[in-house]
Amino acid sequence: MPASTTPVVLSARALLLDMDGTLVNSDAVVERCWRDWAQSHGLDPDAAMKVVHGRQGYATMALLLPDRPMELNHADNAVMLARETADTDGVVPVEGAPAFLAALEELPHALVTSADEALATARMTASALPIPGVRVTAESVAASKPHPEGFLKGAAELGVDPADCIVFEDSGAGIEAGRAAGMRVVGVGPRAGEHGPTVHVPDLTAVRVESAADGSITLTVHPAAA
Repeated sequence: MPASTTPVVLSARALLLDMDGTLVNSDAVVERCWRDWAQSHGLDPDAAMKVVHGRQGYATMALLLPDRPMELNHADNAVMLARETADTDGVVPVEGAPAFLAALEELPHALVTSADEALATARMTASALPIPGVRVTAESVAASKPHPEGFLKGAAELGVDPADCIVFEDSGAGIEAGRAAGMRVVGVGPRAGEHGPTVHVPDLTAVRVESAADGSITLTVHPAAA
């Protein structure tokens, strides 16, 4: 267990889980693909990497190239998704993710990711992680994070009020989306702390999941040291 401060106990009816950076460490692939894309469009790769995480590709492109026609962003995004799906070199589970998902097997939870179904399947499979039965992927929504649509849809598919859901996220866009949906957010990993999650953990080894007698989920969370 990582060094931490006083544990925080949270209760929920369902958990909504981001994938990249939260369950799966895909940073190596994201860096390769998006740095290449940024350089090919005359952009600073370091600046691009600051806004890539959490968003669908077309939304990232629209931020970086605000005057570019959106149809070009969607076309480039299709190419990017195909490249990322084919490249799983270095894709590994976030520390603690296997045990965390195993603890959720019989509890209400959903994957809510900016990846499409093919990319989500490729990365979860490469990480040897079980794919949740309820999934909200890029094909399922009209708006990318930081819009709350994905998390609200995940809650609706599970039949749980948004206020009774807890989101697990690593990125600023994802944390903003969870908060906009009226949900509490556990921020996971080094990117999360600066974006104001309800509680911040270094990885998923800092979270213990238990089922309460009333069917709710109890989380004992050991926050990252400030």
